[in-house]
Amino acid sequence: MSGQDAHVGRPGARPRSFERARRLPLVGRALDWGMGPSAASATTRNAGARIAGLKVTESVCPYCAVGCSQLVYTRGDELVDIEGNPRSPINQGTLCPKGAASRQLIDQPGRLTKVRYRRPGATEWEELGLEQAMDMIAERIIAARENGWQDVDRQGWRVDRTLGFAHLGGATLDNEENYLIKKLFTAMGAIQIENQARI
Repeated sequence: MSGQDAHVGRPGARPRSFERARRLPLVGRALDWGMGPSAASATTRNAGARIAGLKVTESVCPYCAVGCSQLVYTRGDELVDIEGNPRSPINQGTLCPKGAASRQLIDQPGRLTKVRYRRPGATEWEELGLEQAMDMIAERIIAARENGWQDVDRQGWRVDRTLGFAHLGGATLDNEENYLIKKLFTAMGAIQIENQARI
């Protein structure tokens, strides 16, 4: 009997000799103890899958630059579970501890949902509106650009650049976001532009 014939056709199946032994009246019953359908209790058989009836959406893990695929299970607006996507060639259904716990990004009761700001010299945080916070960021970027602006370098070469700020991109940004960030900061005159994935 060849090695191919010695095993059942599907991957991970038991050898045919084992399957034949299971069909023997007394031996087969002994081999089935603690294995196969006989190992499951009635409660287990009736429980059903915990993800049955849930909507599944493919997503990408928000942490490192590997790009592991996730399956996000929801019921209406409620996040139920996040698992690795077995169809992904990158992670093949597995997730690292951070990726497996990424559900906490939504369900963590201590997650900040408002802008908090501590003024220079202050000892307490204050809550700001999103528009006010965005205006403050824009004003500081413009001020840093102007204060660090260089028309020419030490040798007299025209450079039209600013050394007032730099940008460090996140590794979880997609190509389109990184492209737009590069264009924006280059247009503002920045030359120190880097990405987390390269560091």
